Amino acid sequence: MLTVESQSAIQPLLERLAGARRESDALFDTVRPDSIFDRPIPERHRIIFYVGHLEAFDWNLLSGVLNLSSFHQKFDRLFAFGIDPVGGGLPTDQPSDWPSLSTVREYVRDVRASIDNKLGADLDRVSLGRDGFGLDALLNVAIEHRLMHLETLAYMFHQLPFAAKVKQDSSIAQATSPVYPSMIQIPSGSVTLGLSRTAASFGWDNEFEAHTVQVPEFEIDKYMVTNKQFLEFMESGGYETSSFWSEDDWKWRTANSVEHPVFWRRSGDQWLYRAMFEEINLPPDWPAYVSHAEASAYARWAGKALPTEEQWHRAAYGTANGDQNFYPWGNRTPAPEFGNFDFQRWDPCPVQAHPQGASAFGVEGMLGNGWEWTATPFGPYSGFQAFPFYRGYSADFFDGKHFVMKGGSPRTAACMLRPTFRNWFQAHYQYVYAGFRCVNP
Repeated sequence: MLTVESQSAIQPLLERLAGARRESDALFDTVRPDSIFDRPIPERHRIIFYVGHLEAFDWNLLSGVLNLSSFHQKFDRLFAFGIDPVGGGLPTDQPSDWPSLSTVREYVRDVRASIDNKLGADLDRVSLGRDGFGLDALLNVAIEHRLMHLETLAYMFHQLPFAAKVKQDSSIAQATSPVYPSMIQIPSGSVTLGLSRTAASFGWDNEFEAHTVQVPEFEIDKYMVTNKQFLEFMESGGYETSSFWSEDDWKWRTANSVEHPVFWRRSGDQWLYRAMFEEINLPPDWPAYVSHAEASAYARWAGKALPTEEQWHRAAYGTANGDQNFYPWGNRTPAPEFGNFDFQRWDPCPVQAHPQGASAFGVEGMLGNGWEWTATPFGPYSGFQAFPFYRGYSADFFDGKHFVMKGGSPRTAACMLRPTFRNWFQAHYQYVYAGFRCVNP
């Protein structure tokens, strides 16, 4: 709980919130105003929704705690909830159904001013919290929610026509050495998944409770599967061979005529790649961004499998002596030499570009450059307790249709590179910045 005597303790969180707001404002500024009502991904809301959503979320989370009265209840509700990207039916709203951009931005300014004025004032020496959670935890929720949307919005904006975006500095990373795919032997050992409730650090509800799992010996790809490798799967008939796909995945592939990754486009006899701000020749050594269904089909074609969550964790954080690192490279703070994360780039880089980020076992690129699909359905750890102020954050997706992703992408904030963080998407969602590597059990 926060008292006025400890108010200085939240100052770093307020600075982080301000920084996250600057990042989200800058991201929306990459979209030209005449495209702000576009819907670049059919299953998602129009962009205008997200302009209001980030502030509506903060308001709905914090206004009660701060004893603030709503000044726009309609917008508080209108911008409250997003859409699960697959399986919920396509939205049918029209641009005319939404308020103007200037009106939404006025709402954003008013929300920020109200919250900031209250947080910057004397809080009447009253402990602040909600449902047993202190204000520091709620601010972490607000910050990381916004940072997550910086990534999911990047997925959306990636699919906009290039002319709809204001081009940013986005140099294309080139390979400096060839990729030699190989596998690394990971000895058997135990891993600790999840976060202890006695830990002082923040975590989302699905990160609890800490537990230990024994992982048998296995082999894992040293690098994420590259575009070149995935092209070999395609050219060998991978999308036309039903035996490589589960029954449900095959139905999805055929019903939607999915014949290649969504970031790829065929032009004559060559493949082009849709980078954020331009189309380029397919980079052979970048990770292949695909859906879980496509990754699973590749793994079957290769005679391998996707790693389980615990296998991935063991390869990333385990050590030969049984200890567990906080990051694959050790315990040093994330920095550019260790991986492609924390908004350094708009696009991937070659899978072998960060050897300094290798795990203790020599597996490279496990944080950043693309989330990595696992074979583990997203579900609760034993002892799971939903956040009482955000009950649907995780629990709504414990349906057996979503799969755990680990690692991070170029647009993943450094604070979410912690080993307990879990991301998830449905198996048929192609737009996420997610690749994969395979294991031999």
